[in-house]
Amino acid sequence: MSSALPYGTWPSPITAELAASSAPRLEGARFVGDDVWWGQSVPAEGGRMTVLSRRHGVLLPAPWNVASRVHEYGGGAWTASPDGRLFFVEKSDQCVWEYALGGSPRRLTEPDRGERYGGLTWQHGRLLAVRETHRDGSVTHDIVEIVGDGSVLALTRGSDFVAHPALSADGLRLAWIAWDHPDMPWDSAQLRVGRLDPTGVADAVTVAGGDSSPVQPVWVDPDALLYADDVDGRWNLWRVQVSADLERRPVAPADADTGGPIWVLGTRWFQPVAGGRIVAVRTNGGDELVVIDAATGAASPLLVDVTANASVEDVQGSKVLVTGAGVKGPPSVWLIDIDDPGVAQRIAGGGVAWGAEWTPRPREATFDGPHGVVHAFDYPPTNPDTTGLAGERPPYLVFVHGGPTSHTAPAASAKIAYFTSRGIGVLDVNYGGSTGYGRAYRERLRGQWGIVDVDDVASAAEGLAAEGRADAARLAIEGGSAGGWTVLAALVNTDVFAAGISRYGVGDARALATDTHDFESRYLDGLIGPLPEAENVYLERSPLSHPERFRVPVLLLQGADDAVVPPSQAEAIRAALAERGIPHASVLYEGEAHGFRRTETVIDVLRTELAFLGAVFGFTPADVPPLPLS
Repeated sequence: MSSALPYGTWPSPITAELAASSAPRLEGARFVGDDVWWGQSVPAEGGRMTVLSRRHGVLLPAPWNVASRVHEYGGGAWTASPDGRLFFVEKSDQCVWEYALGGSPRRLTEPDRGERYGGLTWQHGRLLAVRETHRDGSVTHDIVEIVGDGSVLALTRGSDFVAHPALSADGLRLAWIAWDHPDMPWDSAQLRVGRLDPTGVADAVTVAGGDSSPVQPVWVDPDALLYADDVDGRWNLWRVQVSADLERRPVAPADADTGGPIWVLGTRWFQPVAGGRIVAVRTNGGDELVVIDAATGAASPLLVDVTANASVEDVQGSKVLVTGAGVKGPPSVWLIDIDDPGVAQRIAGGGVAWGAEWTPRPREATFDGPHGVVHAFDYPPTNPDTTGLAGERPPYLVFVHGGPTSHTAPAASAKIAYFTSRGIGVLDVNYGGSTGYGRAYRERLRGQWGIVDVDDVASAAEGLAAEGRADAARLAIEGGSAGGWTVLAALVNTDVFAAGISRYGVGDARALATDTHDFESRYLDGLIGPLPEAENVYLERSPLSHPERFRVPVLLLQGADDAVVPPSQAEAIRAALAERGIPHASVLYEGEAHGFRRTETVIDVLRTELAFLGAVFGFTPADVPPLPLS
């Protein structure tokens, strides 16, 4: 029989320690002969990333750490050849290494040259990568081939950024994605193709893009590419004949996205498989996996619990490796035979130390806002043993994702369950500017960062309270990076929220524009405006320009080694709060960069956030000490 207790005080088996260790990060999966390899973090070892084999277990023991820093967000930090050689980027030196079973890793690229590698792929017997070079105060990017003796041949030149190299089966042509400042790849990019000669690519031409954002070219015959593009407003599949006429035709268009923003290298939204079929991710809010008949365009769903962060990693005949999270479980590696689609085998991930009855089921919700409909997912308080007091409405934590050109999708989350099991609801908002709903929704934020995002999260929170699902007086807002900007902007520009949690959030947009890394150094041109012309807009939008408007308690969480949003931003916000006498707490985590990885950090963040909510909303959590506010 359920007992009634105040929201926020419910006893829960989901401790911070369990939540921090329940869902390792996954990065990539490959067929290696009749084996399967995948990348997975080890929370108990500082969150380091290793590669595991279904047959051999851990391939790279500590201290090896597989991580790329290209674009600062990395991705594609490892790949494998069919004969069982592992190629990986070691975090400490950003070099490419090679490991063969039974041997020791050997370094292929030279250290201490200001070079970083990512987006590794093994194609038709050749190792390709994206190389980022920091030298003489400038940053360049090119696609390279790394050969067996460790020499590196630059294949492309002339673009600010490159991604997704695709080598034709005969080795004669290379396709890739390129874009230039001030555009981000989801604003405008090009699909380029060139002939390969001993010195690199020659006679390169653009076959798609310019006014759109193509991603992930794949050769499907010697003269044809399959790729995704949003030329019609949604990322959909296209086929182009790489010849003089450049004939393009859509492949199974849908009111959903097969494709997304290139934040990390290595994401794969589709893969051709045996029998003229394509396994693809379609995103419209949540992710769905489908099998497409390339000849007819007919699509049928794959019955697997993958609804968020889906990536079609590799194919072997009719078998497919997919990574992603679902509404029933956290991120997993799935092996699916599309000739027997009723059977999906989980290879890794997915396990939690509590029953399914503790995991909230997401409710897709929409709310009316001043700029149009706002999409969100509602995770209500969920505890099989406890209910709220009669007449009491639950406090809610409104999540704001980073990016801001990013997306949240409905999926099981240890962090969300940590709060909902204690009687604190979570509303995860895809404000205007988010991906997963088409280009028009994404471009709602163009030139309006700090306005549309703030209005949308406020409208969603107020709408939830108006439905009677949340206590309007106990709404808190939390976000990291760009989400932290929206948190701070919402606190100074609305009276909707009673508290805010900013994780490595942006308080001064001008400082961010001048003190961030190359990949995002012109990002704000599209979100706010180019400098110096738009300097007054930067000043007006920045939360730190209006310290007198801070009125509610704030928790600041920051990594000491963050190169994307430097610690100086958090310190400036803390000083502004202290000067105004606003209750606050601030924690600086040594050894953490942009995003928290270490188990001990994640544990402390969860406990600190819960204690903060208890302090500001007047409840005493069952299992964390009080948090004093300055």
